[in-house]
Amino acid sequence: MNIFALIRASFAAAAVGAVLIGHPVKAAPAALPVGLGAVMGDAEPFGLLRAELGAGPLLAKWRTLAAKLDDERVQLALCDGDREHCVSPAALRLLAIVDQARAKAGRARLGEINRAINLAVRPMSDPAQYGEIDVWASPLATFASLAGDCEDYAIAKFAALRLAGIAPQDLRIVILRDTARDEDHAVAAARLDGRWLLLDNQRMAMIWDSDARQIQPRFVIDESGMSILQAAHTMAAMSSAADAQAPASVPATN
Repeated sequence: MNIFALIRASFAAAAVGAVLIGHPVKAAPAALPVGLGAVMGDAEPFGLLRAELGAGPLLAKWRTLAAKLDDERVQLALCDGDREHCVSPAALRLLAIVDQARAKAGRARLGEINRAINLAVRPMSDPAQYGEIDVWASPLATFASLAGDCEDYAIAKFAALRLAGIAPQDLRIVILRDTARDEDHAVAAARLDGRWLLLDNQRMAMIWDSDARQIQPRFVIDESGMSILQAAHTMAAMSSAADAQAPASVPATN
């Protein structure tokens, strides 16, 4: 996954440091930037908190893809309701996987999506496929070419899991740093019984986030948008820094 430059630029825009699971990277973020507010909702993967990402090239890339996902949801819904008249072979391929998953429940449903998409899509880098780096393909684009890299797998699984009946609040795409391979990576994540399972194109077996090793979570994506993942104590430090540098009076907002 060739997103190092985008991640670096996005962190620069947000002015925050990344956090290694259980071992925070020493960083001294300045003020919490405008548009970067802590979200203290349901637990995120890896037990981290999320802070809204208000700017940066990575967010812009996701917003462009999110618009495509909205369009494809309509097309997939139409094909799902009338397979005979569906004009998209890619939609039919994806829906065939979703059908198999719908027939199962719990972890078996998630595992069906993970294995089937891993088998259906062959690994291919963006330069080899598109002649450029870091292209985030929509699910139907991936299932039209049946090729892609890690974020394309994660995006396709994100869409397929939603079609299979998984609630949106229980679905994430996680962008992380694989410190063992020294590369950026993306996986889908689904919450089951209060815990997060990781659906990775590099393995058929799903694992719990608590069992993942040598990774550095950086961003999380769901239907509400993209956020930075941070440890609780880092979030508190950022908030304190923002309070210390805040102007004496701040206009009231609703």
